[in-house]
Amino acid sequence: MMQDTPKILDNPIILGLESSCDETAAALVRRCDDGGVEVLAERIASQDDKHAAFGGVVPEIAARAHVERMDGLIKEVMEEARLDWKDLSGVAATSGPGLIGGVLVGLMTGKAISLAHDLPFMGINHLEGHALSPRLTGQVEFPYLLLLVSGGHCQFLMVKGVGDYERLGSTIDDAPGEAFDKTAKIMALGFPGGPAVERWAKQGNAEAIDLPRPLLNRKDTLDMSFAGLKTAVRRAVELEPVNDKRKADICASFQLAVADILSTRTRQAMDIFRERINAERPHFVVAGGVAANQTLRFRLEADAKEAGFAFASPPMRWCTDNAAMIALAGLERYLLGQFDPLDVSARARWPLDGKAAVNSPASGSGRKGAKA
Repeated sequence: MMQDTPKILDNPIILGLESSCDETAAALVRRCDDGGVEVLAERIASQDDKHAAFGGVVPEIAARAHVERMDGLIKEVMEEARLDWKDLSGVAATSGPGLIGGVLVGLMTGKAISLAHDLPFMGINHLEGHALSPRLTGQVEFPYLLLLVSGGHCQFLMVKGVGDYERLGSTIDDAPGEAFDKTAKIMALGFPGGPAVERWAKQGNAEAIDLPRPLLNRKDTLDMSFAGLKTAVRRAVELEPVNDKRKADICASFQLAVADILSTRTRQAMDIFRERINAERPHFVVAGGVAANQTLRFRLEADAKEAGFAFASPPMRWCTDNAAMIALAGLERYLLGQFDPLDVSARARWPLDGKAAVNSPASGSGRKGAKA
């Protein structure tokens, strides 16, 4: 079902909805006269308390929580921004990748609003939301080098424009965020695992535990691996009784290993980017939930400065899953006239670089599509 092509307004207001994992979120963004973006209102409902007992996200629980909260969050942002439906220019909702039950909640809600109020609809790739998120606070010009690092993803991309992404390297197995969560779960540090590991690491000795840096002996690739590191952490925990000091040392050593892997591959990616893009001071962007880790963030910022790259990363509240980045991606696509029909499907897997995913998938494929 395709809506009539709408007139594109100069200062559109877009409603964004996010429900791909365990954060239910709604936000309103507006394009300003100077070309910048204003976040008019946003809400994020965390589900940490619902999943804490399980040490990870339970898809069925997450989907039910999205159903319970989405309508209320939309009402709250509309009231805070003092807007009516007639004031909106379009609706954007995450349509993948993610936990399919959760994705469907936000996607169907967005479609319903679009249909009921005759608004253009944009089905957004969740990863594109992260990729564009630094543009919420300033005009980071295309092209730029992106490290997208989160609970489910870790990849280097050349961001050439909206919808134009080239993968340079990726994890071939687990993502760093998953490794952080599993490290926390093994030692019962609490949920969510990433912030817990970071807190414990501050008290530990990062040189205490000898952990591997998988694939770093290979200089011909930007691919990464974190599964072996995760296994090494488990072995370190099982090797001897784990008191608070050893927990802190394991966390600090693990965090340093992740930082070393990302830092080494980042410097290689910057060299490749420089060879292909002629720019005096190109941007290096770090986005995704793991970008909220201060140790990793400072290390990568130092790498960028040394290599002559301008460093950019969204504020902490926009590193983890949020609806402002989805609304922004919708705004960018709205201005380009890139609208979606209302029969667009939810997708559990949706690589940003579809060509690379087909020709050289980083971790194989499956009946639902490329895994990475």
